[in-house]
Amino acid sequence: MNSVVWAQTIPAELLGSCTMANSQGFLPPFTPDGGSALIPEMPWHYSGTLMTVEYRTDPANVRAILPPDLDLAPEDPGAVAFIWADWQSCSTGGAELLDPSRAQYLEAFVVVRCSYQGVTYSRCVLIWVTTDFAIGRGWFQGYPKKLGSVFVTRPYNRGKAAPRIAEGGTFGASLAAYDHRLASAKVTLREPAPSNGFVNGHKMLHHRVMPSMVPGAGLSLNQLATMGGVDLDLGQPWIGDAELTLHDSPWDQPASLLPIDEIIAGYYCEVGTTFHGGTLLADNSAAI
Repeated sequence: MNSVVWAQTIPAELLGSCTMANSQGFLPPFTPDGGSALIPEMPWHYSGTLMTVEYRTDPANVRAILPPDLDLAPEDPGAVAFIWADWQSCSTGGAELLDPSRAQYLEAFVVVRCSYQGVTYSRCVLIWVTTDFAIGRGWFQGYPKKLGSVFVTRPYNRGKAAPRIAEGGTFGASLAAYDHRLASAKVTLREPAPSNGFVNGHKMLHHRVMPSMVPGAGLSLNQLATMGGVDLDLGQPWIGDAELTLHDSPWDQPASLLPIDEIIAGYYCEVGTTFHGGTLLADNSAAI
């Protein structure tokens, strides 16, 4: 397994005689051979499906969820995409594919668009996933991932228990967290589309943050980074009619944060991509 050496990330004067100095892993836990790390080293490969419902909210709601260093997108600033993804993923060599519990997961996430220094980006502002390794990768990338219960109808080309990715194919999806239903959706496909929507169609722009251990010392990690997939393998997108219902709970607020004013459309698409790092745009990390 490829891995980074933990000692390389810690100043030598802080290591002393630490017995962990030669331990390895991309993210903790660090062990002598790195085999217990939550996630392996990049690149990470993804194959899956995306069911998307795009809608509009008041642009003031998008402005309120963006940090002050970002601006609204200049066109259609209130556009939102609520996306359900059914993923199978692996690192180099594909070992996870033979242990599917380490490869398969689902997620539901909310994307808006924003502008930074005159460039329009996509930004994930809410996201729920079903596995811990997906959370680890997401926090590393700046995705605000939380655990959730996520389901989406799967297409198959045989039998009567699955829709087809074709005219009339109907897909449902749900999201819950902490035993509270947060979202339900339905998409009925109508025709092939030139794209899989427009809200999630740019490079992602995320803040990678971690509070300092010292109270009041700010953020030890505070970076603005952009990233996108490589080796994109996009199937034929389909567009159709969509329904979306949002709910709040004591612990999550999708309905209040980004309420629905108007449904734009629903989409369904098969997709493959690889993540192999991003580009740092700004670093305001505290010294402590």
